[in-house]
Amino acid sequence: MPRFPFKTSWWPQKDLETFRLVKFFSLTSFVAILVFTVILTLLLSHRAQRLALEKSEDYIRLLAANLNHQVFQQFLIPVAIIHKGKITIADPEQFKRLDEVVRNTIHGFQVEQLSIYDQLGVLSYSSGSLPLGQDRFEVPGVKKALAGEPNFELSGWSPVWLPLAPLARWWAKEQRLTAYIPFRLENVPKPELGVVIGVFEISQNMSKDLEEIGRFQIITLATLAVIMGLLFLVLRQIVKQAEGILERRAAEQMALETQLHQTERLAALGEMTAGVAHEIRNPLGIISSTAELLKERLARYEPQNRLAQIIVEEANRLNMKVTEFLDFSRPRVPNLRPCNLEGVLDRSLEFLAPEIDRRGISVVRHYHLDGREQAADLDLLHQAFLNLLLNAIQAMPESGEITITTRPLAQGKGEEIILQDSGEGIDPQALKKVFNPFFTTKEKGSGLGLPIVKSIIESHQGAIKIDSTLGEGTTVTLALPELPAGKGSGGVG
Repeated sequence: MPRFPFKTSWWPQKDLETFRLVKFFSLTSFVAILVFTVILTLLLSHRAQRLALEKSEDYIRLLAANLNHQVFQQFLIPVAIIHKGKITIADPEQFKRLDEVVRNTIHGFQVEQLSIYDQLGVLSYSSGSLPLGQDRFEVPGVKKALAGEPNFELSGWSPVWLPLAPLARWWAKEQRLTAYIPFRLENVPKPELGVVIGVFEISQNMSKDLEEIGRFQIITLATLAVIMGLLFLVLRQIVKQAEGILERRAAEQMALETQLHQTERLAALGEMTAGVAHEIRNPLGIISSTAELLKERLARYEPQNRLAQIIVEEANRLNMKVTEFLDFSRPRVPNLRPCNLEGVLDRSLEFLAPEIDRRGISVVRHYHLDGREQAADLDLLHQAFLNLLLNAIQAMPESGEITITTRPLAQGKGEEIILQDSGEGIDPQALKKVFNPFFTTKEKGSGLGLPIVKSIIESHQGAIKIDSTLGEGTTVTLALPELPAGKGSGGVG
């Protein structure tokens, strides 16, 4: 029989290995996408925080410019005129006037605290409770502002840690943006280029804004994590189903190839067996007929001589073995016609009744087919039942029980036949080989009984299963599907 050319690209095991590789890269890609998503979210949040800080800085710059103008116009000029150029903020009257100007200017603005330093860096005014008169010239922000350079500081923060806004609240309860803006004399053409005469220190609480951004970041990350998790679960389920399908395909393909190889071996073995059987049968026929003539002649002169009779009996036994070989090598196509399976079983039991009675074996019948008929080959099934019943009888040399059960299949289309014996059982290792041709545990067995039974059942598109426990007995289950009468399945090698 020509071997089917399996292509490597069609081989399920190869597909399964490729699929597992794809599965690995899918998981790796999922992790990579999740990591990049988290990084992108952090970068976007970082950018949002930067924009919030830049917006606050612009806001403070405008506030400082307005404050510079108001303090210059409503405090410095009037006080200088009244006190002839002598400005002393420590004077309660002057401090009160400055305080009114400052508070009226920052009223309605988000300013937590405002301080003013003179041109020597000494704290001259504070809207809070800071002690006045402190020399703060060495403070970096004050020094830069006195040099004409605005400076902004975010307390408790560093640009490196800005992406971790959701976690910042645990080590910095409040985040303040502190600005140091030069306080200049106003020139008519360009007020921003006037001489620096002091510093405005403006503090703004950024905690709520940054926490809001951090909250948005957490929500975004959580939402993305949930979405990615759900997608991964769906993908995992699809991958699991696909992997199961590929594994089943691989198992089925392996079974088909094993069956194909077995069929090829059996076909070659069958051809060889048929040739040998024919070569044996021709001389065997001559031996048998010659022994019959010899038997007749000896009966005249030596009636007690059984040599010719022994030759005839052994020739007949050998002919039966040859017939078994031929039945195995060339199984017949079943001639399907309506028949009663329970009637076939009874016929086989009746044929074996003398041996059953001699061994003291009891037969229990549980028939549940109610006489229904099914298309089958009566003679082939009779041969199969005989082989199975003989095996059961030979497994019980000293009494025992055979239980035969018939019932419809679960789907209702076909019948199931179960034969149980209380015999010796079959060794687990031997049970794996019972359908191998020429394998037998009997001294005079040919090893073709069960392979022939399997061939007959499969020719009816059925199935056979054998379960056995050593020392407890054996159960043979036959499943015969419903077939249309008049059609066979073809030979099964």
